[in-house]
Amino acid sequence: MPPDSRPPVQHQPEASRFVVNTPQGLALCSYHREGGTLVLPHTLVPPALEGRGIAAALVKEALAWARQEGLRVRPTCSYVAAYMQRHPETQDLL
Repeated sequence: MPPDSRPPVQHQPEASRFVVNTPQGLALCSYHREGGTLVLPHTLVPPALEGRGIAAALVKEALAWARQEGLRVRPTCSYVAAYMQRHPETQDLL
């Protein structure tokens, strides 16, 4: 799915998550804070939308927010950990 046709990522701080609403369902990246660390335990994308860059967009937005807030990141979700390995520019957040 090209980035310009993808629904926007929305931050829902009251629910501690980043979401993309789609006709196929809700995609999300959940988080919680432990002091100065943002823990990212779960990323979920509806099966019909897997492989279209939605999970990457969610994680990118979550990491940008962590950077903006001056937080470290602990990626307990395997997808987030793999994303951070593929994107060396995020390593300073670990």
